[in-house]
Amino acid sequence: MKKISNYTLLYVFVILIICVSCESEFTPKPTGYMRVDFPEKKYKIYSDDCPFSFEYPVYAEVISDNSKNAEPCWLNINFPKFNGKIYISYKKINKNIAKFIGEARDMVNKHTIKADAINDHVFSYKEKKVYGIFYDIKGNAASSKQFFITDSVNHFIRGALYFNSEPNKDSLGPVINYIHQDIERMIETFEWK
Repeated sequence: MKKISNYTLLYVFVILIICVSCESEFTPKPTGYMRVDFPEKKYKIYSDDCPFSFEYPVYAEVISDNSKNAEPCWLNINFPKFNGKIYISYKKINKNIAKFIGEARDMVNKHTIKADAINDHVFSYKEKKVYGIFYDIKGNAASSKQFFITDSVNHFIRGALYFNSEPNKDSLGPVINYIHQDIERMIETFEWK
């Protein structure tokens, strides 16, 4: 009889543990992202053989685009710490400014599939003959910032920010906002030669 009591006691104990463990609620852990330490904002001037100049951050590097289809004055502004890049393409206008503006808008509109919103900011610095639109693309789009700059007669530039990672507005958000300020500074200090 004592053997049956031990088995009964063990059976009751196991049932009790199962019942108690089933009552606790599962609490999912929030997703964590890497902490990003941002460098101090300091700028230097890009002025090379191209017909334009602008200020860019000291923690970035401007490199000529050496890709197969690159044209003169196509640049990449690399942000090594953030694994991102602004692709800059330059075109001379030959009575085809409407075509270039249309292509720039088409490139922005390709992101409407993943974008939550696309806000555009028109800028005009008449004294420097610098005009254009800065697009702020919200959501998980591949490119979150795009812009074009022109003098409306001779020169046209298009720029787009991309990261070498999967688009995620939550993890990339702080970096995108940080680089947004750098693009604004670039546009504000942009000059034709």
